[in-house]
This record gives sequence, structure tokens and C-alpha cells, in this order.
Amino acid sequence: MLDTNLKQQLKTYLQNLKSEVELVVSLDDSAKAAEVNELANEIAELSDLVTLRRDDNAMDRKPAMRVRSVAKDSHITFAGVPLGHEFTSLVLALLHSGGHPIKVEADLLEQIRQLPGSFAFETYISLSCQTCPEVVQALNIMAATNPNITNVMIDGAMFQDEVTERNVMAVPSVFLNGELFSQGAITLEKIIQKIDVNAEKRQAAALKNKADFDVLVVGGGPAGASAAVYAARKGLNTGILAERFGGQVADTVGIENFISVKYTEGPKMVNALEAHVREYDVDIMNNQRAVKLSKADKVELELANGAVLKSKTIILAPGARWREMNVPGEQEYRGKGVAYCPHCDGPLFKGKKVAVIGGGNSGIEAAIDLAGIVQHVTVLEFAAELRADAILVKKANSMGNITIITEAQSTEVTGDGNRVSGINYTDRKTGDNHHVELAGIFVQIGLIPNTEWLRGALELSPRGEIIVDDRGQTSVPGVFAAGDATTTPFKQIIIAMGAGANASLGAFDYMIRN
Repeated sequence: MLDTNLKQQLKTYLQNLKSEVELVVSLDDSAKAAEVNELANEIAELSDLVTLRRDDNAMDRKPAMRVRSVAKDSHITFAGVPLGHEFTSLVLALLHSGGHPIKVEADLLEQIRQLPGSFAFETYISLSCQTCPEVVQALNIMAATNPNITNVMIDGAMFQDEVTERNVMAVPSVFLNGELFSQGAITLEKIIQKIDVNAEKRQAAALKNKADFDVLVVGGGPAGASAAVYAARKGLNTGILAERFGGQVADTVGIENFISVKYTEGPKMVNALEAHVREYDVDIMNNQRAVKLSKADKVELELANGAVLKSKTIILAPGARWREMNVPGEQEYRGKGVAYCPHCDGPLFKGKKVAVIGGGNSGIEAAIDLAGIVQHVTVLEFAAELRADAILVKKANSMGNITIITEAQSTEVTGDGNRVSGINYTDRKTGDNHHVELAGIFVQIGLIPNTEWLRGALELSPRGEIIVDDRGQTSVPGVFAAGDATTTPFKQIIIAMGAGANASLGAFDYMIRN
């Protein structure tokens, strides 16, 4: 199950256990159950503080593995085989259940301990999902900290009857006490905020008492992280606020064009970015959304919770998000068949018919990936020709279950009220209307900058991008910008990082001269 190197690494990690951890397995006669059993046995052999017990009645789902802290009687469960991207979640569950310190702010852990009531979380994932581990690990931290909180990771591809019954068509999908709680990425702070009704008020009060900053960065992606590091290295009082640290990068599968790093994955890069920022005296304010920018003696930033922060300079790096089709039915069936991450949600459509909207590199890559999982992929491209690289088009055309339709204008997503049933499109050449029966639709038509809240506050391009000069300066003195939300022509991680550094140096120069 685990190769020699991985076993040795895991053995080293398990030396950090401080107290006993019990693994409980519930098994059936399936091949996957044999894998769970083998994995549990291999883990138990690596540490004297890990014991193993089989109880086929302990859990409703089989196969499943439960990680239990003997000292605290906390429960973290994995329904399925926690390998792939979820192996890290398993390792952390073992460590945290065994008393290894959790790398979360002390006040946040105390807030989790003090939560009143019982919270039973169930998290549906796919093992190919890059976003899922972040959510699973956040909920597992809560379960390891407070015995009245439990979390079950459920491999949606393995428990497809359950997925169908609960109408789970996007991952991660989190249920709390039997009711849908969230879909998609969600941070630990946001989870706590949703269940601790007074958290937002306390948070706003704390933010209002903060001293004015020299540099305040909006956005925790590559541009924002780079800007914060460069500002802090200048000895400036620096703050960074983000709805979700990492931004788009957290959802990126493979990164092969970051110079000097042959290959990495989005979540790994996000962890490295945040760790680097934390090396400096930077005030990191996660789970915060800016809603208004204004300029008086200093630049003022109003947040969604009502708090107002002031700074001598601000660096805007709000990033971008997936562009939507903006057709009837899209919002109604979002998360019910309409998806934006083929790597995350693709396994939920195994053996079914799906469509990919968009014929650029992202769209054709998505079609190729999905073709290995689903029954058939229909690609709908608005233009007369595909915009993807020739090598990708050649690969897609060589696969027997991909149909490419150009000059197709998507007009409506159809469904039965609970899930997608198909898509309507118009042939732009003939004007004829067509319907394709589908179970899922993956939208891959580019990005849109997160700048709606800045309209009227500074100058934007017709596409909504923040107009910047060669120093990252915007139309408002003291306000700089960097990354995918600006008029920088090429949207790449490495370019965003350079732009963040450039804007930070521009802000420093501005303060010197003013």
C-alpha cells in the first residue's frame, strides 16, 4: 500500500505523537475494504502509540477508518481510502489526535473549544480534488480540538448511491447535522464564523481598534503575498487581508511554468506563500472582504463586517474568478451539475454525459481529463475555431468520446429542479436551436477581475481591470495594484509575484516622496 520511502516519512512524522491514537476500521468484503485494512495495519506498525481495532458495526459506511484520540475521545473518520490528495489529511488527523500542536492561532483554537452544542460534519470529496483537503483538514482540526465536533470525509466516487440520494454534484460538499452547510472552498475561519453567530461582531470590533498601517495589501494570492513580503522587509507596518489566502492558486492542479520549480501543486504553493509571509511581522487578516475604498488624509478601506482600516498606502491584489455563462439556469443549477473545476467535480460524473463550455486551453484540457472518467464530453465553443494549442486539439480529436461543436452559443441550462438535465445552444452559423442531454456542465471561459466594489473609486478599464502604470500606481495617489485584476496583459503566477513586488516598491517610493 505505502512504498518504503513513504513509510519511513510517516514513521518519522508519528514520532511527534504525544498520546495514544486508536484506529478503528469498519470493513465489508470489497477490494477497497482490503485497501483500508492494509493501510491501517501499516500505520499501526509504525508507532507504539497507534493501536488498531476492527469493529464492523462502529460506522454506517464501509469501508471506513476512524482516527480516535484515546485521551480526548475525539473522532475523525475517513469513509473510503484516504490516499491521493487526502493522505495529508490522514497524517494530520493522526498527529493532531495524538497531541501534536496544531498550527492555528491560539485564540482561534480556544474559540473552537468554547463552541456550544454538537456538530456532526460530513464532507463529500473526490480524491483528485485540490480544494477538498483544505476543507477536510479545517474540519478535522475542529474535531481534534473539540470532542463535541466530528467530521467524516466521504469519497463521493466510492459512495455514489449516497451522492445521488443527497444530490451532491460538486465537491467539497459539507453537511452539518444532516443539512447542507457549504459547497466549494471554505476556510477554517469562515466555518467558525458560520456556526459562531457572534464571531463576526467580535472580529469587527477587534479590527476597528487596529492602528493605521503604512502598507495595507488587499488579496492573499501570489501578488498580494509578494507585496506583503517586500513591504515588511522595508520595515513598514504591513497588513494583508484576504477572503481566502492563495486565491485561484489554491484551486490549481499542476504548476509547471514557475521558473526554478519544475513541478508543484496549487495548495503546496499556497502553504509556502503563507509561510513566507508569516516569517515577517505582517498582520494577516483572513476571511475578510473589502467593500469600499476611499481617500481622505489616508486611504480608507471599509470591510463587509463594518470595520474600517486606514493606511498611508494600499496595494490592491483582489485577483479574478471564473467567468460565468450568464444564461438562464446557470445559477439555479450551480453545484447541481454546473461546475467550474473539472479536476474537483469530474469524478462525481463517472459514466455520465457532460459538456465543457469553452474551446481554449482550459476547456480542451478539461475535456481530455474528463474523457477518461465520463461516458462522453461535448465541447461547445462560441467562436468558429478553437483557441486551444494545436497539440491539445489533436489529442482531443483522437479520443473517441469527445465531440467538439464550434459556433455554438449556449442559451440555457435545463434541469428537473434538482439537477442539470442538459443545455440548449444556438448554431450561430445557421440559427438553428439544439438541445444536448447532459448530467453536468463544466464552464471554462476565462476569468473576470474581482473589482466590482472599486467602480467609481478609481479608474478601471472597459473589462473592469484596474489601470496601473509601470510602478503599479492607480489613478488614486497612494493606491497601487498588482496581479490578475490589473491591466497587466499576461495573467501568470510568476508575473503576478513580480507585479506585487513592483507595486510594493512603488508604494515605498511614494511614502518617501510624500
